[in-house]
Amino acid sequence: MASVKVDTLGRPQMPETQPVRETISEAEERFERIRRTTGLFLAPALFLLIYFWPMPGLKPQAHTLAAVMAFTITCWITECIPIPVASLLGPTLAVAFGVAGAKEAYTAMADPTVLLFLGGFVLAKAMEVHGLDRRFALRILSLGSVSRTSTMILLGVGGVTCFLSMWLSNTATAAMMFPITMGVLLALNRIIASMHGREVNNSKYQTGMLLMIAYAASIGGMGTPIGTPPNMITIGLIEKATGLRIAFFQWMMLAVPIMLLMFLVMWVYFNWRCPSIQKDLKGAADFIATERKALGTWKRGEANALIAFLVAVALWVTPGVIALVSGTTSPLFKAYNNIFPEASVALIAASLLFFLPVNFQQREFTLSWKQAVNIDWGTLLLFGGGLSLGEMMFKTGLAEAMGKGLVSMTGAHTLLAITALGQLVAILLTETTSNTAAATMVVPVVIGIASAAGVNPIPPAVAAGLGASMAFVLPVSTPPNAIIYGSGMVPITQMVKYGFLLDVIGYFLVLAGVLILTPLVGL
Repeated sequence: MASVKVDTLGRPQMPETQPVRETISEAEERFERIRRTTGLFLAPALFLLIYFWPMPGLKPQAHTLAAVMAFTITCWITECIPIPVASLLGPTLAVAFGVAGAKEAYTAMADPTVLLFLGGFVLAKAMEVHGLDRRFALRILSLGSVSRTSTMILLGVGGVTCFLSMWLSNTATAAMMFPITMGVLLALNRIIASMHGREVNNSKYQTGMLLMIAYAASIGGMGTPIGTPPNMITIGLIEKATGLRIAFFQWMMLAVPIMLLMFLVMWVYFNWRCPSIQKDLKGAADFIATERKALGTWKRGEANALIAFLVAVALWVTPGVIALVSGTTSPLFKAYNNIFPEASVALIAASLLFFLPVNFQQREFTLSWKQAVNIDWGTLLLFGGGLSLGEMMFKTGLAEAMGKGLVSMTGAHTLLAITALGQLVAILLTETTSNTAAATMVVPVVIGIASAAGVNPIPPAVAAGLGASMAFVLPVSTPPNAIIYGSGMVPITQMVKYGFLLDVIGYFLVLAGVLILTPLVGL
């Protein structure tokens, strides 16, 4: 190990390393310029082409919305204009061209999911301001089995995220794990710097770990009926259509093996594509112990931030406990969710930060508005715009037309073909709209197709429901993606590159898993 300077107390004196964005070569810089320039011309060209192209099978509003969606998605992918601006421009164009009224188009900007983001971002800011994320991170890294290699750190952080998401929403899980993971990355950078005697660029590993958080949160939600709304939607629609109620643990017997296989494949995938510059962390234990000691005793701000964080976690976890004890149809479960929806929980916990004092005599509280206002507002606009466009896709019938069009093009009529098609449509839709909306539209359609073809409708419905959770490509696809994109550490091109291949791999894993496991669990 290279020699490291020490301070007057004998502690390692290292530069304040920070997670850094991926460095790009001169050729990649040229590609980025070409990509953005192309988008400036391609986005309006696609809009005009689709707008004036005859589409007799679509209603006028759906036809116009298709042009708006093409424009917006092109802007998102090419980043020809800032992504939050594109997200605002999409609903604005929809209003201007008569797809929806202003109130209808902009209501999604205050959707509960957006407010859940807001509360989660404020909590993360408080943890960052008072160093609680760093204390959490060093505690995780101090576990002997985790801190030995960068590979095990990736497995530990991703595994915790996946497990939590089985019982919490993917959004709540990502909101909790994001600041902790950022703290882990900061601590890890300092450890590697101490081992090399200088600051080292480890941005590729950072990209992999942050994407691991986003994708593990979505994959973990597949494991239980309460893990994500599409699961409950699928179970409910199957019961209405067939009279068969899938029990809580029956769903787990089907979904958990698929979830675990997808997680392990993802872990191997990111270890391969995003390796750490320093795999072996031998000798890191002493450094971690020194860093933990340097943090000193708990401070009032840390304790207050932890209180607010634990309040959020407790209120987010409680519905899962109630569901396990009394079921998701019990009056207690419904009453609790009415009183404490996830967005309200996030805002309650965030508001505590402005009441819990650090120094009451000087009226100093855990977080000031000056500190809180520095959260990433662009991500809130991004997701609000995405939700708005997604809702309009269903109200205008564009989403339904897309699904039926794919069916007529492929002529699917066997169990394999209908299952494969239903899952594919769900994945395509969930990349541009919410997973709940995608499942709501696709699941009943594939059940109808399967019933008409005389095949078992359960495998196609389950595959479509699970496919709605496979949103790995765009920041707007699902809240965890938006949270990670909002960190500024993962460019949209990296999310598209890694997410697309994971979508392809996951597609075949889920398809095979559903077709093999449904008969084995009695479905």
